[in-house]
Amino acid sequence: MDWKYLLTSFDGRINRGKFWAGIGVFIVIGVIAFILDAILGTRFTTASGAQIGIIGILFALASIYFAIALYAKRWHDRNKSGWWTLIGLVPVIGGIWLLVELGILEGTRGANQYGSDPLA
Repeated sequence: MDWKYLLTSFDGRINRGKFWAGIGVFIVIGVIAFILDAILGTRFTTASGAQIGIIGILFALASIYFAIALYAKRWHDRNKSGWWTLIGLVPVIGGIWLLVELGILEGTRGANQYGSDPLA
């Protein structure tokens, strides 16, 4: 699997397996960032009492682009525009919609306007 392509390109299609693998990468790096913040002492407490780490913040900001690229390719597999990612901005329903469409439902069989079938 070409991770550079998976997380940086907005072209083509990916199947559910690669989508969940990409999500797994985000989770692992997020945990590593949390641990590094704890070890290096780069966490600070906000006015509300929450602890936020500098490395975690930097990772979260950088991951926005990569997550949108991952979502766009998965939407393409569903034969929809990557702009459908914006449905996630709708409170509650948007997150559920994203989970079902991208993580659960099967992609379009055969080639579509976004490329060949990733399972073929």
